[in-house]
Amino acid sequence: MALGTGSEALARLGGERVDHRFKGLPPDAEGLTVQELAAQRRNLFTGGFTTPVLALSAERLEHNLKVMEAYAVRHGLAFAPHGKTSMAPQLFRRQIEHGAWGITLAVPHQVRVAYAYGFRRLFLANELVDAAALRWVADRLDADPDFRLICYVDSVRAVRLMDAALRGVSRPLEVVVELAAGEGARTGARTEAACAEVADAVAATGTLRLAGVAGYEGEVPRADPERVRAWLRRLVALAAGFDADGRFAGLEEIVVSAGGSAWFDAVADVFAGIPELSRPVLKVLRSGAYVSHDDGHYREVTPFNRIPGEGTLQPAFRLWTQVVSRPSAEQAFANAGKRDAAYDLHLPAVQVVRRDGVERPADGIEVAALSDQHTWLRTAPEADLEVGDWIGLGLSHPCTSFDKWQLIPVAEADGTVVDYIRTFF
Repeated sequence: MALGTGSEALARLGGERVDHRFKGLPPDAEGLTVQELAAQRRNLFTGGFTTPVLALSAERLEHNLKVMEAYAVRHGLAFAPHGKTSMAPQLFRRQIEHGAWGITLAVPHQVRVAYAYGFRRLFLANELVDAAALRWVADRLDADPDFRLICYVDSVRAVRLMDAALRGVSRPLEVVVELAAGEGARTGARTEAACAEVADAVAATGTLRLAGVAGYEGEVPRADPERVRAWLRRLVALAAGFDADGRFAGLEEIVVSAGGSAWFDAVADVFAGIPELSRPVLKVLRSGAYVSHDDGHYREVTPFNRIPGEGTLQPAFRLWTQVVSRPSAEQAFANAGKRDAAYDLHLPAVQVVRRDGVERPADGIEVAALSDQHTWLRTAPEADLEVGDWIGLGLSHPCTSFDKWQLIPVAEADGTVVDYIRTFF
């Protein structure tokens, strides 16, 4: 995907000045540009960084990008990783460089961020009924022939709102009818009949064009391999039924899309069985958490646990925090908290302790709770922990980790910081 003027916008990120906005960065770096600071290749542990500081592993990040690139190619999938995970245009670019078809987003603001940094093939995995946002989309469709946006629609009411906001657009906005993952699940038309009503409403407009069908298997109630595959087969059958009814006449390709980070193996399996349709099928996979993976939820649910021969992902985040209080033999406190660490799925896990440049396993130390700016540590009798020690925390849930940090150092295994990732939440 050509980035066009977005390449210049990405380059300008390196010209941003380091200051008080960015947690954990060296105080003596204030006034330097990000590019200048990166060129100094400071060490995360000895280069003046302050705690708490979140870091991404350079090696593990690259590993994860390569693994999912290979997986998508092997299974014939058009990979559009979910950008809401990182909201980091620098990572979007690396995902594109590693073969991604496009970038998935969740809300209009995220689409605007991606567009501002040059990404022109975008999939909005959500309903879009905001008139102001739709007018922005219409302006871009009129002005930029390279801009392609595909978004969800799941109701006749939404179609009417979209049509009203898009009147006069020079080319229609592509939409995919979202099939709900089940009763009581998240968004989506609940039945195939309801999906057909939505498709009919789309066809009656001149502002929208039906491009295919989509949904999110991660919302299947009481999800297990059988239930997830059953829903995916419904999605495929919906596409085939729409095609048989002639709803995709005039398209160059039919979009069928699913795929979070917990069931992409099921998506690949079922999508491999999509029957021959009247047009080529673009099988869009949208997994996003893979880029950093994690030490909690996604470590537990990744499909690679079921299909180890296909690859493995590595947790790339580590949050470094410092012990500031050791009031008793059973308790200690570090200076990171809810403002710094993801905690919505699991508490962080203490992995290592650093003292005087030596790193060792964090035996007998666990996170008991988080306050706004403190980590409550429970320590067993064998725990060797002192005030001033750095501890490395493994985190759960990449999305919540990224959105707490605006500028994230990327460090090599020896601690050398080689880059900084800017986020836009």
